Amino acid sequence: MSAAEASALLGVKRATLYTYVSRGLVRCVPEPGTKENRYVRMDLERLKARHDARAGHAAVASGALRWGEPVIDSSVSRIDSDGLAYRGHLAVELAVQGRSFEQVAELLWTGELPSAPVRWPAPELPFPPSSLVGLLPRDAPPLTVLSAMVPMLGASDPARFASPPEQERMRARRVLRQLGAWVGGAQGATRVAQALKEETVAASMARAWGVEVKQATAPLDRALVLCADHELNVSTFTARVTASSGADLYACVSAALAALSGPKHGGACDRIEAMMQEVRRPERAATVVRERLRRGESVPGFGHQLYPDGDPRTPPVLEMAWAVRPEPSAVRVVRAVMEAMAEAGHPPPAVDFGLVALSAALGLPPGAAAAVFGVGRAAGWVAHVLEQREQGHLLRPRARYVEQPPRSRSPDA
Repeated sequence: MSAAEASALLGVKRATLYTYVSRGLVRCVPEPGTKENRYVRMDLERLKARHDARAGHAAVASGALRWGEPVIDSSVSRIDSDGLAYRGHLAVELAVQGRSFEQVAELLWTGELPSAPVRWPAPELPFPPSSLVGLLPRDAPPLTVLSAMVPMLGASDPARFASPPEQERMRARRVLRQLGAWVGGAQGATRVAQALKEETVAASMARAWGVEVKQATAPLDRALVLCADHELNVSTFTARVTASSGADLYACVSAALAALSGPKHGGACDRIEAMMQEVRRPERAATVVRERLRRGESVPGFGHQLYPDGDPRTPPVLEMAWAVRPEPSAVRVVRAVMEAMAEAGHPPPAVDFGLVALSAALGLPPGAAAAVFGVGRAAGWVAHVLEQREQGHLLRPRARYVEQPPRSRSPDA
């Protein structure tokens, strides 16, 4: 960094910066062809962190990692009173206008929204699908299949550490096409091969799950668009931390998938599906909701800390779910639960709930809602991986050591 940049980062005058250099706290190197010096960013950031902690900022930094203040500069997405925006474009508007998932992915990766339809070429299968399908249980959830498949893609790519942006975007397109095709991998290798022949990720997912492609593609595409990014959620932050280490794209996606599987993130869809199985019939919804609340248990899928007035992504997804006719009984159960929660005065449903409703409307298998979430969010993971590499720094926070009190010993029996 230049002297001006270094001084600005530390919030000090240049004379103070030179004092830090003389004390050995900041290293500098001469700039070839000039009389200026450059100052080592790592030393500057370490010194700033130390100063912030001494100024009482350690608690602030700790709280920032718990739904607190922003901790990373990013141009990928924004969440404010207007809703969720991708590179300045409102996500809900993109979805309702019929922008494809591929167009939105390119927007997230490049900052430019393609005006014409985008078609990613079908990738070749780097290994026989049967070699992985044979290892999977027939009832393996889609996210489990994807978590097993992505490392095999990485192992089959000898150039996976090549990271020029355009090469990474080409690699990302292949990865997302594979993710869409493999959601039905547990049902057989033939499903994967057939799904890859479809022209879009949404159509591949419909084919992989064995549902009517024409009916399911548009709703799935809208859901994928609305799930494409959401700032620094758990899985995206995991992808960025992994990328900061220099790991390849497959490793970043694998790490994000692992984070997504947790019940407090993408796994929330599975908890919602389980509750719908508990309800079984629309007329039982109010009773199940009331009993859960009476026991102090949560009803998953309602409320979002970033959207006190309601998750704006949910209505466009529910609109597609309610539009499917004839309406399946599973959708009537979802409706009844939502109405029971509204009557009890609880917040409106989050996008996870909408994904479960859409999966029920389309007749998708268990675990499909979480898979739609994951495949859609993969576009954002890639965008953040590319951005993290541009920023170039290692994400390595420090822990504040806290002495544990001694454990009390149990009295002798």
